[in-house]
Amino acid sequence: MALDRYGQFKPVGPTESLREKSAQLARMCPFSPHARNEDAIAAERFSEAPERDGRLGHYETAYVGAVREAGFRGSGSSGGMVTWVAAELLRLGLVDGVAHVAPSAGSGFFRYTISRTAEALHEGAKSRYYPVELSGVLDKIRRVPGRYAVVGVPCFIKAIHLQRETDPVLAERISYTLGLFCGHMKSARLVESFAWQMDTAVEAVERPEFRIKGPERPANWYTAHLTLRSGDTRQKDWFYLADGDWGAGFFQNSACNWCDDVLAETADIAFGDAWVEPYSSDWRGTNVVVIRDRLLRDVVGRAIADERLDLRTVDADYIANTQAAGLRQRREGLGYRLTWRRGGLRPRKRVEPSTDLPIDRKFIYRLRYGISAWSHRMFSLARHLAQPKLYLSWARMSLGLYQGLAYGRGRAGALARRLRLTDRND
Repeated sequence: MALDRYGQFKPVGPTESLREKSAQLARMCPFSPHARNEDAIAAERFSEAPERDGRLGHYETAYVGAVREAGFRGSGSSGGMVTWVAAELLRLGLVDGVAHVAPSAGSGFFRYTISRTAEALHEGAKSRYYPVELSGVLDKIRRVPGRYAVVGVPCFIKAIHLQRETDPVLAERISYTLGLFCGHMKSARLVESFAWQMDTAVEAVERPEFRIKGPERPANWYTAHLTLRSGDTRQKDWFYLADGDWGAGFFQNSACNWCDDVLAETADIAFGDAWVEPYSSDWRGTNVVVIRDRLLRDVVGRAIADERLDLRTVDADYIANTQAAGLRQRREGLGYRLTWRRGGLRPRKRVEPSTDLPIDRKFIYRLRYGISAWSHRMFSLARHLAQPKLYLSWARMSLGLYQGLAYGRGRAGALARRLRLTDRND
């Protein structure tokens, strides 16, 4: 795997070699129409789970809350639950190592690593909106005997299960999967754009952070923070950035337009942010948790009883409401995108193609798709010409149009209201 000119990971190698392996890759790629889908994988893994929901998948129980035990909530982007569960698996001797994303001293800012202590796990806490890939860490799991947990976004967890089906070593050694709810993946150019907008070059950046906690800002108020090699720092809130609206889709990987899994339905346990009040305003961060594995259900239940975790049980509707925007994009929006004429293979998804939605929603999905595609191209051109203003001017114009349609702002908002009225009259 290597980064392409748009800062997205792609497979590389001789064309002949890739062609020879195409049948094998088609069974393992999480986006391949020839691979088993999430429903089939989850039905096999969690057949005894008492709950089943079309948005969450199979599950034992679901919670909202945070870690009460010291040292976890404050060091993470949200409620600290991802690092706590990983550390608890190590403490109980259920795994010997945890594969997760952590800062990298080598090429790129982040990479997958294996931690064997709670202290090492804390180095990987917080959200990392940066491209990574699994090949190196899976090779290490193959080489070094033991039991492992892997933390990843939905497509990564699905890919691991597909690999385990044909690789007996991985099947034996990967004992648990910890999923992260996902809106979409970003390319490496997001950090570079942030650097441009903070009057510096990406080469001067030593470490980026995407979410900073503090009592002066609510949890849903994202702040980008860059530590430079000189020791200086730069910081700017996302809503002041030309491409800082997550929902607009700037630098989104193209595959994300064809994904229908928001809540990591094949993971043994999955975590997201509680994007509903009063939690979205709580600067400390709060998790929603969906547990699918029975043993992990008991581990978390005991910790709640021991007051190490502050969690309360919630239902499927509550969890889905915290991820409402992502589910609209991956279900309603995906159904609409599947009706578009495209060359090549048509994705085979769990969502049926449909044009049955209001005209303003169609405009939003069209615009979002265009922004995600053209942000890569415009940034590449601006980078080639050494003219950051070319991309930034385009991004601000596109963001203004998107926010007008999506949130009813300005002239675009007035247009959206007229479109809705016309659609109802028709």
